[in-house]
Amino acid sequence: MKRVLFLLLVLGAILPAPEATAQLAKRKSTLPPEPGTMDIEHLITKPITLKILQEAPVYTRATLDRPLGSMAAGTLVKLVALSDNAYRVHGRSRQGEVTGWVPMTYLLSPDPQLVPNLRKLHQRQTDVEALIEAKQVALGMTAEEVQESLGKPNRKSSKLSASGREETLEYVIYERVPQYSTSIDQFGRPFQTVTYIKMETGSMSINLKDNVVETIEETKGNPLGTGGVKIIPGPIIGW
Repeated sequence: MKRVLFLLLVLGAILPAPEATAQLAKRKSTLPPEPGTMDIEHLITKPITLKILQEAPVYTRATLDRPLGSMAAGTLVKLVALSDNAYRVHGRSRQGEVTGWVPMTYLLSPDPQLVPNLRKLHQRQTDVEALIEAKQVALGMTAEEVQESLGKPNRKSSKLSASGREETLEYVIYERVPQYSTSIDQFGRPFQTVTYIKMETGSMSINLKDNVVETIEETKGNPLGTGGVKIIPGPIIGW
């Protein structure tokens, strides 16, 4: 019994607490992007392959000041991130499998507009994440992004025509409104309590064409706020 208890104590000292285990599970397995660089793996639905044009140096950092090895001409690599003048790629170097930075001039891109499009995609993703965090919508969002921001619509209808698919999502907007009341405690002293009730403050109709928000109509109140409707670029096709 004493031996079992001792083992349990040792394991308790070694193993992380459940809270710590949960935090570790949430952490990313890769290092965060370096300052001035852009991680693109989470932005795209399929890998982007680049080709090494000539014997290319590989660096540990985007500043290209810490050599890691080299890659032979013709090597195919997967794009991971980019900076102003280099790509972070994963592939086989002369030293083995590596992930490192290669100057852009050493790589052949499948699309001359690759970098501008990736930057636009990154900016759009940043804007969408900010809208979702604020529980807001904008022209140019997809149906999935709208529902991620506002949740499931109260009503949904769709229509198919020769010009494409149209959908309408109707939302009723609620706010938690405080209600205050004063009571007397057992000693005769007044004290105040607050309860929150759910009240309808507005409604809006979101119209989508081919899964992209085309118009937003405030049908009651001012759910869009004083800033009016926001606009972001539509999703970039092919990514």
